[in-house]
Amino acid sequence: MRRTIKKLLKENCRVYVYLSDKDVAKRFLQHAENEGFTFGDGAKPTSRECDSIMAVNENATINYVGVAGRIAFGCAEKIGDKKLMRVDYNKYISGDENYIKNRELGNADV
Repeated sequence: MRRTIKKLLKENCRVYVYLSDKDVAKRFLQHAENEGFTFGDGAKPTSRECDSIMAVNENATINYVGVAGRIAFGCAEKIGDKKLMRVDYNKYISGDENYIKNRELGNADV
């Protein structure tokens, strides 16, 4: 069974996806578009550049993560009242069971 971006969405959870390189980022954008995700303004994912960390939202949108989000990626347990889940997308799509990034590893990657 193929892992999808939609399967990452969990109730009461904020999902940040780490994209280790340009190839992984392009795959993420294409997968997001294939699953019906858009940016908040309706733009298709492949119409824009990707960043190393992207947020995935329950309303089938994706967005860039700003400075505060990058800091949160490195050290936060929660964003607002939602648990923060950090996903290494390359590991996720390759089937690796250890696709959740620990917060201690986040700073080295941001």
